[in-house]
Amino acid sequence: MTYKETVEYLFNATPVFEKIGAGAYKEGLQNTMALDSHFGHPHRRFKSIHVAGTNGKGSVSHSLAAILQSAGYKVGLYTSPHLVDFRERIRVNGECISEEYVVDFVEKERNFFEPLNPSFFELTTAMAFKYFAEQEVDFAVIEVGLGGRLDCTNIITPILSVITNISFDHTGFLGNTLAQIAGEKAGIIKRGVPVVIGEYTSETRPVFEAKAKEMKSPIIFAQDEEELGAEIDFELKGEYQKKNKQTILVATREIEDRFSRMSRISRISSFSRDTIAEALQNVCALTGLRGRWEKIGEKPLVICDTGHNVGGWEYLAPQIAAQECRQRRIVFGMVDDKDVNTVMGMLPKDAVYYWAQASTHRAIPADKIEQLGSEAGLCGTSYMSVEAAYNKALADSTPEDFIFVGGSSYVVADLFSSFVNSLS
Repeated sequence: MTYKETVEYLFNATPVFEKIGAGAYKEGLQNTMALDSHFGHPHRRFKSIHVAGTNGKGSVSHSLAAILQSAGYKVGLYTSPHLVDFRERIRVNGECISEEYVVDFVEKERNFFEPLNPSFFELTTAMAFKYFAEQEVDFAVIEVGLGGRLDCTNIITPILSVITNISFDHTGFLGNTLAQIAGEKAGIIKRGVPVVIGEYTSETRPVFEAKAKEMKSPIIFAQDEEELGAEIDFELKGEYQKKNKQTILVATREIEDRFSRMSRISRISSFSRDTIAEALQNVCALTGLRGRWEKIGEKPLVICDTGHNVGGWEYLAPQIAAQECRQRRIVFGMVDDKDVNTVMGMLPKDAVYYWAQASTHRAIPADKIEQLGSEAGLCGTSYMSVEAAYNKALADSTPEDFIFVGGSSYVVADLFSSFVNSLS
C-alpha cells in the first residue's frame, strides 16, 4: 500500500473517535497490553512524562518536549488529534514519523493486530511506543487521549505525571461532575511518581490529594507555587496559556529534580533559564505545534484556535471580545458531543458569524448551528464547509477587521487542509 492508502486503511479498518465518537471508545487495556507484549514492551526503553487534563495538555506536552529538546535530549512526542497529516501525532525532535515507517508497520503487523480489532488510538499508541524505542529517544512526552485511568497510554510508568486542569468534557465517558472527571484523570498517577496539578477547584483538589496519598506520590499544585519565569516570553499567546506556562515551568523543575535523583547527580546544568526561555519562545518551530491562538493572516488579522469546549471558551471569548478592530468576524463550528449551547452564550454578540460544518461526521450540521446561533442572539449565515465560510469572511472584510476561526479542532484542521490543497 502507499502511505495514503495505509492511512485510509487505518481510518476505515479501525474505530476512530475523531470520526464516529463514542463507538470508537474501548474501555479497558486488554488490546493495549496484547500489543505491548507483542512488541516487547517498548515503553520501558525510554523515560516518559505523562500529560492529562481537559484543556491545555497539547500545549503543555509540546512545550515540555521543546524544553527537553533544547536541553540536548532526543525527545519523542505523542499527541492527538492531528490537524492535517496523521504523522503529526508521532514526532522525534519535532520531525514527524516517516511515511515509510507507517506503511511498513501496518504491512508487517496487520496479521497480528487485525484479529484483536483494536481501536485507531490503541494501534497508533503501539506504533508510537515502538517507534520511540527504536529511535532510542531519551524522553517521550505522552499526551493522554481521553480521560486517563483507562486510556491506552496509561501502561507507562513515567518519571512525572502532569494533570493540567479539569472541566466538563466527554461527560458520557468520564462522569457528570468535576470530581468524577478528576477521578478518571487522576488514574494516571503512578505509585511513587510525582504529579503536578496545573489548576484545581474545591471539587477536584481532594480527589487528587486522595489518589496521590493512596499511591504515595508527591503532589505539587502549580497554581499554589510562586509565579515562575514571569520575565520569560511565551510564544503561545492565548490568555489560557498564562496558566499553562506556570504548569510547564513547575513540571520542568520537577523533571529536573526527579531525573537528577535518578541519575545520582546534583543538578542537570543544561536546564538553564536561557535554555527554558529559548524553548518557550520557539515551541512551534521546535515541535510543530499549531492552532493555539495562531496568527495566519494580517490586514485583516486572522487568528485560529483549537479550543473546543466550555473550559477553553472561558478564555477565548473574552480575548476575542477584547480584540481592537472595526468588525469582528467569527468562522465557527462544533461537534455534537460538546456543550454547544453554553458556548453560544459566551460568544460576542457584536460579531458577524460564518457558521461552518467541518468535514468530520461528528460535526453539527451548518443549518443546525445557524439555528442555535440565532436562538442565542447571534447573527450569521451557514456554509457547508470551513473553506467556504472562511473565504466569505475574508471577502467581507476590510484590513481593519478581525477574523477568528475555531470552535473545534476539526474546524481548524479543515482550514489548514484547505491551505494545503490550494497549493497542490
